Amino acid sequence: MPDPATVAPAIVLCTLNARYIHASLGLRYLLANMGDLKARTVLREFTIARKPQEVADEVLALLVPSPDDVAQIIGLGVYIWNVAQSTELVRLLRAARPAVKIVLGGPEVSHEVELQEITRLADFVITGWGDVSFPKLCLALLNGPRSTMKVIQGEQPPLNQIALPYDEYSDADLAHRLLYVEASRGCPFKCEFCLSSLDQTAWSFELEKFLAAMQVLHQRGARHFKFVDRTFNLKIDASARILQFFLELMTEDLFLHFELVPDHLPERLKGLIVQFPPGVLQFEIGVQSFNPEVQQRISRQQDNAKTEANLNWLARESHAHLHADLIFGLPGETLESFAAGFDRLYALRPDEIQLGILKRLRGTPITRHSAAHLMVYDAEAPYTVLQTGVLDAPTVQRFKRFARYWGLLANSARFKQTLPLLLERDQASPFHAFLAFSDWLWRRAGKTSDLSPELLVDALADYLCNACGLDRQNVQQALLSDYSRSGARASPHALQGLLPKRSAPTIRKSKSFAQRQGRHQNPDQALR
Repeated sequence: MPDPATVAPAIVLCTLNARYIHASLGLRYLLANMGDLKARTVLREFTIARKPQEVADEVLALLVPSPDDVAQIIGLGVYIWNVAQSTELVRLLRAARPAVKIVLGGPEVSHEVELQEITRLADFVITGWGDVSFPKLCLALLNGPRSTMKVIQGEQPPLNQIALPYDEYSDADLAHRLLYVEASRGCPFKCEFCLSSLDQTAWSFELEKFLAAMQVLHQRGARHFKFVDRTFNLKIDASARILQFFLELMTEDLFLHFELVPDHLPERLKGLIVQFPPGVLQFEIGVQSFNPEVQQRISRQQDNAKTEANLNWLARESHAHLHADLIFGLPGETLESFAAGFDRLYALRPDEIQLGILKRLRGTPITRHSAAHLMVYDAEAPYTVLQTGVLDAPTVQRFKRFARYWGLLANSARFKQTLPLLLERDQASPFHAFLAFSDWLWRRAGKTSDLSPELLVDALADYLCNACGLDRQNVQQALLSDYSRSGARASPHALQGLLPKRSAPTIRKSKSFAQRQGRHQNPDQALR
């Protein structure tokens, strides 16, 4: 019997990640569940920044050419962020090695299969879950009988029959990348913009088995865990057990990311959350809209009063870093309605307000509103809304600029002292105050990228002093404090003569995933 280590790979699992720091959880599930074929399977990840031809050459180099009757297989994970590059990759693979079987999987190709160029180019498409179905297809292609169906509905087995993927994270992954983990799959809620609305419920992995895998990862040196569970705090017993588990492993370099249901935070969880020190917990909290009519229209169940109370408690009583999400362009949501929701959320003081544009994800029920609300979406990924019955195209473009500038000035935490001067003057609506600045900055800069910290400092000084009539000394002091704290080392025009002479920068070790959180924390909040 040949040594498995000397057998040429027959199967390549690959995908194009958005960034190197991301490690594909889906591919590692497939690899962990390959059974006897695992020794003949290799996993390779690339980024969307790579040229498709380079990726094709590297993938095909792994597969030694063989007679046409011996199958070779490429499994490709396709997502909304990589479908354009993946389509070109499949085209190149098909032209260079026609005999290789190309199998697609992932959420982007799990719906509207017949409408996509990439699925026409491929040999097989597995829709939905691939943990079991992909290994079965590979066995059939290698050993027979070969499948005659191009589109295969993924089999959904009980979770205890799926091998966990965490041993497939390499030491390099643990040292340099954010590790994705999940204690559950699915979601019981039916928000129509989300693919999880198609799930019947949420399913949990066997908790002690999952925690044992987390223990092994931690012993190997893992310190950054991003939970992809859509509803981490849905089942409180499991949530509490997981938080307690990590409390017992607490080190200064631990980093945990969870997605929370905003209106479900019982005292039991609060008692555990407050025990975590700063820089460890990061919560993503999907508020999406505070408009009850819009919530009802898109089948979103959310108690707004409880959401506000929970966010207020988290901001005031915990050390968790809070990312609160809003979606612009939901059917029937006007600019004024969104502005009211934004102002309501801003008053709760989350660390970041993440502003998204509605996307028409393939297969989601949001399409049922297209005719009634005159929804027009971009035909190309990521399928963002272009206009609605109450938002014309220029308004949507205006908001996109707003969102980009908000990320640079607010979510970056580089202007913590200056932003209140802009957003909270004269009891103005924070949304409209920033929208006015966004319009002004667009007229001045004409772009939303490649804006240096120095350009932003000068722009804020000009706008606040000249357009808003604020006291120049107060504005300069706020900008000076922010700029000095940011660590930037140039010399903005607005701060000429105010910046002290600085020595060469020193190199300090810090948690790469907590640097942004650190900028949000004021010195007097360090012991909050």
